Amino acid sequence: MLARVAETLFWMSRYLERAENMARLINVNANLLLDIPKKTTLGWEPLIDITGTREHYLKSNENFEERSVLRYLVSDVDSPVSIVSALKSARENARTIRDVIPREAWEQINALNYYATDQLGAGLSKRGRFSYLKEIILRNQTISGLLAGTMNQDQGYLFIRMGRNLERADMTTRIIDVRTANLITNENMELRPFENIQWMSVLKSLTAYQMYRQSMQARVRRGDVLKFLFQSKKFPRSIYFCAQQLEQCVLQLPNFEEVLNQIHSLMDMVQGTDLEALDQNQLHEFIDQCQIEFNAIHNALVDNYFLSGRIYKQAPRQVQKAG
Repeated sequence: MLARVAETLFWMSRYLERAENMARLINVNANLLLDIPKKTTLGWEPLIDITGTREHYLKSNENFEERSVLRYLVSDVDSPVSIVSALKSARENARTIRDVIPREAWEQINALNYYATDQLGAGLSKRGRFSYLKEIILRNQTISGLLAGTMNQDQGYLFIRMGRNLERADMTTRIIDVRTANLITNENMELRPFENIQWMSVLKSLTAYQMYRQSMQARVRRGDVLKFLFQSKKFPRSIYFCAQQLEQCVLQLPNFEEVLNQIHSLMDMVQGTDLEALDQNQLHEFIDQCQIEFNAIHNALVDNYFLSGRIYKQAPRQVQKAG
């Protein structure tokens, strides 16, 4: 397979997953704000921090009011993390390799991009936001099902799976982080009664609540939720499960040693950490370390399989200058 095609399939999949998970991230924040006391100063600012784009956000926004944050995360085409921007990029990548993916999948990606743009008015309103975001999620899942059920399970599909699972693992950690950094701390003892609501909200944002109850057979507790979302070998959105999927895909490719080592480094770290023993600051640091591992896996994939990595190896100075 051409390195250019592999890279395009990988990024198409990542952008689709990014749009879906951004919809989940917004939903979990909106739902949580409805469930906790109004006097609690949570707001929408943590979502900007969790995407790692505070500096970029402040270039065009003066505050962190709900409308400004939502516009940045949903409709701003100049935002590197917005739903509309991700879907536009997914469509452009899919357009260039239409002969590689099933025609029905291309049509669904194209339709999803137009839906996200045409229905922005509803998506930015309080009344229509939930339906808009739910539709983004469901249409993405339809595309994933189409690709799984109608595309040849060859190297091209391996790169789609890798893009999806790497992005999914990264965004799962961000969704966990967005509602653990500022809410329930030792200084916020008056919010202790709402701790279970917090963790139920995190589970529901990942469509994980029922699977958690089946697997853990326990009430919703912080330690059990963290173990499930990080270490479960069966739940498709857990960090360890995503790493297992990456491992399975890479083993079917040539020259996999470097990438496999990075994947095993992530798996060992996740399984070897006593998550229940982590306080809030330690959990945040652990999540940061996970994201460093995700970046290392991504860079190893770029260096070994993608055209951009090969150009960089041949002429690093020129690429750095152009970047």
